[in-house]
Amino acid sequence: MSAKPNDTPPPAPVPLAVPVADSHTHLDMQSGTVEEALEKAAKAGVTTVVQVGCDIDGSRWAAETAARYENVHAAVALHPNEAPRIVHGTPVEGASQSETGQGGAGTPARRSRRAGRPGGGDAALDEALAEIDRLAGLEQVRAVGETGLDHFRTGPEGIAAQERSFRAHIEIAKRHGKALVIHDRDAHADVLRILAEEGAPERTVFHCYSGDAEMARICADAGYFMSFAGNVTFKNAQPLRDALAVAPLELVLVETDAPFLTPAPYRGRPNAPYLIPVTVRAMAAVRGIDEDAMSEAIASNTARAFDYQ
Repeated sequence: MSAKPNDTPPPAPVPLAVPVADSHTHLDMQSGTVEEALEKAAKAGVTTVVQVGCDIDGSRWAAETAARYENVHAAVALHPNEAPRIVHGTPVEGASQSETGQGGAGTPARRSRRAGRPGGGDAALDEALAEIDRLAGLEQVRAVGETGLDHFRTGPEGIAAQERSFRAHIEIAKRHGKALVIHDRDAHADVLRILAEEGAPERTVFHCYSGDAEMARICADAGYFMSFAGNVTFKNAQPLRDALAVAPLELVLVETDAPFLTPAPYRGRPNAPYLIPVTVRAMAAVRGIDEDAMSEAIASNTARAFDYQ
């Protein structure tokens, strides 16, 4: 018999002395209320979060939540795996980050992506992109994302829809003067190529940075921010630590991607913004600096990346 997943939340870490921001989280996929999540995070020294939408419903929820809470900023987009679903109507096997059970603050679960739905073709994708465009114009929406390419979840039949969606999101971010948040899974060369072809927005963030040190140098030359998640603490993640070691400190962010990617030693248990200190301390160790210096850089960088005070 296989062991059951450990759904017990990890213990609260020692708070950070210098407050930081969680640059990428999904409060609507976490247990408890938004208020509880923000209060617990603040006690740990995480005073700001960027709530990221992955589909139309999630992006609307992100914008509404950011409008209600001063320390929540929104990012809106169609996840790279959402675009092929809209066009072709065939669910991609495996959950994207927009798939959820019970939503945050007691919101009902959105429809499972595995349930199936008819494809709407390019017209449906255009309609969805128009709604993202509308949301991106809202003041509390600080970024367009997560968008990009995912060659792990989406097969060859979905690549054209992904790329068209990605290019559209780049244009939306530039036109509204918002940051662009990149989802890049097994697609480094193509993501960098499309950014170069379209011209990246002034502020571009590689969420859950997954490249190596060589790619970090390419991102640094382009001025792209690199946001590191809890997987930088995993035993098999030496390439990520090598990338963190060479990334310019002024381009480094931290995130949870909660409820996913819980840092060691709590891997496999539910993640949440209050666990950011665990990752920050691991990052400081990689950089060879104290945690306060790491926190100060992260706080300043995140405010600059997402254009908030």
